[in-house]
Amino acid sequence: MMPVTGTQSRRLIVVAVVVAGMLVPQASRADTDDQTGAGGFARSIFSLFFPKPQPPADTGSGTGGLHNSTKVFADPQDMRPSDWTDPAEMRRTWDAAIVHVPGKNGNSTETSVAELQDGKFKFDRKLPAIVYMHGCSGFWPGTHMRTKFLAENGFVVIAPASLARRKYPRSCEVDSYTAGMYRQTLKMRQADAGYAIEQVRKLPFVDGNRIVLMGLSQGGITAATFKPQNEQQKVRARIIEGWTCHDNWPEYHGVSASASEPVLALVGTRDPWFRDTSQGDCQPFLNPNNGSASIVYSDEPLAGRHELMEFNSPKQEVVHFLRRHLGPRPGSG
Repeated sequence: MMPVTGTQSRRLIVVAVVVAGMLVPQASRADTDDQTGAGGFARSIFSLFFPKPQPPADTGSGTGGLHNSTKVFADPQDMRPSDWTDPAEMRRTWDAAIVHVPGKNGNSTETSVAELQDGKFKFDRKLPAIVYMHGCSGFWPGTHMRTKFLAENGFVVIAPASLARRKYPRSCEVDSYTAGMYRQTLKMRQADAGYAIEQVRKLPFVDGNRIVLMGLSQGGITAATFKPQNEQQKVRARIIEGWTCHDNWPEYHGVSASASEPVLALVGTRDPWFRDTSQGDCQPFLNPNNGSASIVYSDEPLAGRHELMEFNSPKQEVVHFLRRHLGPRPGSG
C-alpha cells in the first residue's frame, strides 16, 4: 500500500467534509440562530486546511466593509443588548449612508450626509424624503439604482449603512439563501431606521410630513415591522420590496404601520428566499381603507425574483403609490 502524503491527506479530508456537508439538510430560518450544527462543523474543519483570507478592517468610511463580501463581522457571542441601540453605532450608519437628491429636468445628484448637513444644497421648496433600508448583504449596485431612481422622481433619498456598525454579526448568506443567522439584527435595523428618520426630519429642505420608510428584503422586513419610538420617527407611508410579512419569529411577522399609513408591498410568488413559514404576502396585515396594496407577481420573470425593482412594472407601481399619497412630483432645484 502506498503511503498517504500530506497533500493526499488534505484532499481526503476535504472530500469527507464536502460529503458531510451534502448530507446535512439546510437549516430553516428558525434554526439558524444555533451556529453549532454539523454544517458549521464541516465549514470549521474546512477552514483549518484552507483558511479564508481576512478582508481589510472596516474603517467606517467609503464603501469598504459595507457589503457581506468585505465586512469583518462580530461574533454573536460578543453582542450585548446595549449594542443594538448604541447611539454611536447608529450615527455610523447615518454618516456612511448613500444619498441622492433631486436635480433639474428629472436628474439626480449623488452626495453625502455631510454635504446635506453643511448647506451645500438649496431648494426652492420643501421636498418629500425616503429613508431606504438595504437588504441583509449591505450595499450593492441595486441600492444605488433604487436611490437614484427615487431621487429622479423628486425625493431626497437616504440609505443608512447598517454594516457601517463596528459590532455587527453576519445575518445572511446570499449564495445559499440562508437568513436569520442573528435574530436580533432586526432590532439594530429598526434602530438605524428610527435614527435616520429623526435626522432626515431635521434637514431644512425636507417636508417632515412627507417622509417614507422603504426597504428591500431584510430592509423590507424593517420597513414592515418598524415602530416609532417618538413623534420624530413617524412616517407618512411605507414600501416593502421582497418580503411576505409572514414568519415564525413573531417580531418579524406582520406590519406595524398605523391606520393612517398606507403601505405598498411587492413580492413574487416563487421568491427563492421564502419557504415554509415565510410563504404568503402582506395583504392580511394591510388596511384596505387607506390605499394600502399588496402586489403579488405570479408570472415570470417577476414571480421568481427577489429584487423586483430591477424591472419597469414594479418601479411604476412604486411611483404611482408615491404620487397618490404624497402628491405630484415636486419642483427641484
